[in-house]
Amino acid sequence: MKIWLDGGLQDIESARVSVFDHGLTVGDGIFETVKAADGKPFALTRHLDRLTRSARGLGLPDPDHTEIRRACTAVLEANPMPLGRLRITYTGGYGPLGSDRGEHGPTLVVALGETARRPDSTAVITVPWTRNERGALTGLKTTSYAENVVALARAHEQGASEALFANTVGQLCEGTGSNVFVVLDGEIHTPPVASGCLAGITRALAVDWTGAKETDLPLDVLERADEVFLTSTLRDVQAVHRVDDRELPGAPGPATAKAMRVFAERSGDDLDP
Repeated sequence: MKIWLDGGLQDIESARVSVFDHGLTVGDGIFETVKAADGKPFALTRHLDRLTRSARGLGLPDPDHTEIRRACTAVLEANPMPLGRLRITYTGGYGPLGSDRGEHGPTLVVALGETARRPDSTAVITVPWTRNERGALTGLKTTSYAENVVALARAHEQGASEALFANTVGQLCEGTGSNVFVVLDGEIHTPPVASGCLAGITRALAVDWTGAKETDLPLDVLERADEVFLTSTLRDVQAVHRVDDRELPGAPGPATAKAMRVFAERSGDDLDP
């Protein structure tokens, strides 16, 4: 296995990042996860644009898209696999132990891991913790991910693959690594970005391709929605058959099944929409 680290391919066994890297010491970093099928990344331009928005939100230098594209190509060619999780990580680089940044410049890592196609439906839970829709990191895809780790661990303990958050005013927000959609009276709705959710790449495509409405939704909409589904880079569109103790029999329902079909067709026609 080879990864890209600061300018070139390295063996995974010998690649090293400083223990003083700001991404490690204080979580000062950003990342993107890109789906790669048969060595070809999906929606890479959208992911790189979001990486730049996240970098600017943290005050990091703009990442070099040309270098990252070269790194992605090199990593994918060096590690052939049918379906992969391509991870682009960009941190504040070598720095002091406190919150102040150093002057050595950022660290760039591109790595690839093999993954499997997700099942057509899954179970989710809700958690008591909230997303802060007015926080400094709201809308940024940062390496400060510990609250997602905690929430996802609880989901796994309860036989689910995802945990869903409300925001501070009780509105449905997002999952630990996904966006959430609900179907009400035949119409598809998803929380707006103003709710504090990440502007997901798959979310945006699903909204465009299905005509979903961006709607402020109370968390308890999950108790009455006709259908629920998730979107993310590796889930694409995935139906939900259980929310907490509520079963949604027949998942994927008709609206979700159509969304799954449309997404598969449109994404298959254009690898960089």
